[in-house]
Amino acid sequence: MKKLVLLAAAAAWCITAIAQQHQPQKIQTLIITGQNGHDWRGVTPLLRKALEDTGRFEVRITEEFRGAGPETLAPYDLVVLNYFERRQKPLWWGERAQNALLDFVKSGKGVVVYHFSVAAFDGWEEYEKMCGANWRPGQGHHSPSHDFVVDIKDADHPITKGLKKKLPQPNDELYANLKWQPAGPYRVLATAWDDHSRYKNPKQPTPGPGLHQPMLWVSNYGKGRVFTTVLGHDVPAVQTPTFVVTFTRGAEWAATGQVTLPIPPDVRE
Repeated sequence: MKKLVLLAAAAAWCITAIAQQHQPQKIQTLIITGQNGHDWRGVTPLLRKALEDTGRFEVRITEEFRGAGPETLAPYDLVVLNYFERRQKPLWWGERAQNALLDFVKSGKGVVVYHFSVAAFDGWEEYEKMCGANWRPGQGHHSPSHDFVVDIKDADHPITKGLKKKLPQPNDELYANLKWQPAGPYRVLATAWDDHSRYKNPKQPTPGPGLHQPMLWVSNYGKGRVFTTVLGHDVPAVQTPTFVVTFTRGAEWAATGQVTLPIPPDVRE
């Protein structure tokens, strides 16, 4: 009898071990935050939750990246940026930490640039190349927050493949007139119609009735992959089906080059 119990226990252990071997390793993710003109304290835990709820990510958060180095990023597959230094040079991370991020991506790892992180580090040219587009003084604005539709323009990319072609995003900021890198290093996945009638006394160009403005795009930096989303201004905006599905799929693609996450029925084509 004792022998049968031992055999059963051994068999159960083997089955568990085999099952664990076939489960994909979780994507080790670091969210860098701690400074922002937006509600980073409220939003960051929700970014973490969105990722970990998929079962594909294990997420940690740092609120202080100044003084970091390559050893800080060595355990990770993906970095999510929720950071804006409010144009205060002392809040830049420093050369060692900044180079660590660049080298991390160049080596083949992934980065997600989230919302107002596109405005960070004015004058850091390599950061701008990595992002593809940036909010800069006199170049970057938005009308008051409102409901709009995210139009999928590239349905063949792994991030957007299978999504509805039009996805509602309620009461969010619609970024426009960003400073873009020369054509080539980035690929726009989705846009939204920027209705110029919503602007009151605009300080930046608003020609004609409106323009389609990129909301989601990807780029390569070295061997690595970068996904940028300018959706998700605040706590409600990062909990919408449109934000969650595009953010999580974009994060998986940035980390691995593939997307395996299922698409919920309400946003599925």
